[in-house]
Amino acid sequence: MTALENYIQSYFGVVDTNDLQKIVALFKSATIKKGDFLLQAGNQCNQLCFVKSGLLRIIVDKEDKEITQWISTQGYFTTDLSAFIFNTPARFSIQALVDSEIFYITKTDYDLIGALVPQWHQLEKLFLVKCFITLEERVLSHLSMTAEERYDTFFENNKELFNQVPLQYIASMLGMTPETFSRVRKKRML
Repeated sequence: MTALENYIQSYFGVVDTNDLQKIVALFKSATIKKGDFLLQAGNQCNQLCFVKSGLLRIIVDKEDKEITQWISTQGYFTTDLSAFIFNTPARFSIQALVDSEIFYITKTDYDLIGALVPQWHQLEKLFLVKCFITLEERVLSHLSMTAEERYDTFFENNKELFNQVPLQYIASMLGMTPETFSRVRKKRML
């Protein structure tokens, strides 16, 4: 089973082998060079991407300030979900932090899955629920955890990112100023 098949199974639940092959056949592969944008805010979002390797940064521009909303690593799906599902202009930009390999499915092909795979609507519902739970957990951590607790939790689950991306991106993603992040990090290194 390929990495894409494994991740589809983990995100969407148990998928019949024939149905899984139909879904995987709709995905194409691409390489995104470091610094290139997969999506820019304001444009149509017509792809749902799966990160095979590399790092993709989801960016929100607010009043001359870039906010890192998320950093997608190997094994994660990435898109501006609202723009993808509802055909609205993208709210986010997605940029490769390193040369990255992705699998992607176009909106047109994504919309065809329901006709090809009878259980698709149940699987898609599970996928969207997982996305929503991830968002809920993130909001809860920002509301209920101190900066130190957010740092510790993120570090425990993403140690490798601390050596791969500029730390101000991680600070932004955790809702901290670079100064607060640096102060917390310094305490943890003592």
